[in-house]
Amino acid sequence: MTKCETAICQLAVNVYGKTSQCTVCMEEMAELTKELSKNLRGQDNAAHIAEEIADVEIMLEQLKLMFSIRDEVTQQRTVKLQRLDNRISQSLIHPKP
Repeated sequence: MTKCETAICQLAVNVYGKTSQCTVCMEEMAELTKELSKNLRGQDNAAHIAEEIADVEIMLEQLKLMFSIRDEVTQQRTVKLQRLDNRISQSLIHPKP
């Protein structure tokens, strides 16, 4: 996110509070889940999925700010992507029959 976007997210936390924004985050994640479920059932809703992903990304930024965990999230993302890369490499070397 840009510095301006991060500042807006911080302002939202300051104005609405942690409890409210945690609740909104859960609601936005549920809305994304719903749109993904619709897509799996055959609905052509990529635009709705994009909208919900944007909402979730904004709320995740607010969570990072609320809990002061930006660096930890970056570290965990690195670890988890490396783990995923290793699993993919292993599955390519030893494919399941």
